[in-house]
Amino acid sequence: MSTMNISLPEALKSFVDRQVRTRGYGSSSEYVRELIRKEQDIQHLRDLLLEGAASPVEGVADKAFFESLREEIREAKEE
Repeated sequence: MSTMNISLPEALKSFVDRQVRTRGYGSSSEYVRELIRKEQDIQHLRDLLLEGAASPVEGVADKAFFESLREEIREAKEE
């Protein structure tokens, strides 16, 4: 595992320390790693949304579309 040192103003360091204490993190490093993982998840979702928005329209998401999805789920449960 690599090491990264960061400098924080006292107000941010106090905030991190409170988060570690009150939210059950083992260390400030654990807290920061969790923040970075969440940001990675957000970025991945953003990329998927942009990819979907750029893709061609393949159908209409109307009442009939959602009913067909529900029917597929019901049939899958029966199998």
